[in-house]
Amino acid sequence: AVNSVADDPNVGAIIVVLTPQIMTQITETAQAVAEAYQRSGKPILTAFMGKQTIGAGEKILRAHGLANYPVPERAVNALAAMVRQKQWQERPMPQIEHFDVDRDAVAQVFQQVKADGRLAIGDAEARAVQTAYGIPFPKSFLAKTAEEAVKAAEEIGFPVVMKITSPDILHKTDIGGVKLNLQGADEVRDTFDLMMYRAQRYQPTAEIWGCLVQQQVKGGKEILLGMNRDPQFGPLLVFGLGGIYVEVLKDVTFRVAPIDRRQAREMLSEIRGFPLLRGVRGEPPSDMDAIVDVLLRL
Repeated sequence: AVNSVADDPNVGAIIVVLTPQIMTQITETAQAVAEAYQRSGKPILTAFMGKQTIGAGEKILRAHGLANYPVPERAVNALAAMVRQKQWQERPMPQIEHFDVDRDAVAQVFQQVKADGRLAIGDAEARAVQTAYGIPFPKSFLAKTAEEAVKAAEEIGFPVVMKITSPDILHKTDIGGVKLNLQGADEVRDTFDLMMYRAQRYQPTAEIWGCLVQQQVKGGKEILLGMNRDPQFGPLLVFGLGGIYVEVLKDVTFRVAPIDRRQAREMLSEIRGFPLLRGVRGEPPSDMDAIVDVLLRL
């Protein structure tokens, strides 16, 4: 039976399960499996069950380089690990892409931050760095006064979004530092004053640069793209679903940089929320190519 199965070109590996009965020929079966293994050259794993009962047969299997497992599930897990290892070995080497970016502009941002004696960069500076690397953003302006905010909103076109801008305030929603769907000049002016008041009251020592006025983007899904320099692995890229619940859901996946397009696409498909990106309940799918491109630029 094992020879017949091994001769089938559709069979890549075999697991032989033996549950001894009174009439079972354990040693003869072990010998037959060993001979089939030597003849076919295909991976054969065994699950001879019964401990002491199958001891003599197990010795024959080991003598011929065959691994015996006490239960079939462990044999299946071992074979699955072998398949994953083989697939990993056969993967092509990553084809790392290089992009035409404005490194000088980024260097100027970092030099200014160092000159100011700061250890963190603010939204506007982060946006300038990412823009230099070709990462797209909605239209944005940093307003230092309420009137500048109104002028920026009118130039962008209503509705707009406003966010408090400070290198010392990371979670803006915690202090009411994000306001959506601002429809007119009066609303923009009032929101600017309120945000500045809240920020100064929430963190009196914080450096407040003003408010960011941004084009309001409709639809789409919030995602997280990030990088952390791990002391052991080096630059570690992270991708996942974003938004205010990202730290609760923790639906993220990681890769050690640099990565290529194939690895970037794998990152997208590995998160539990991937079906949301493909589109559910009639929603249009997210722009996977754009996400991959930004991951590679990051």
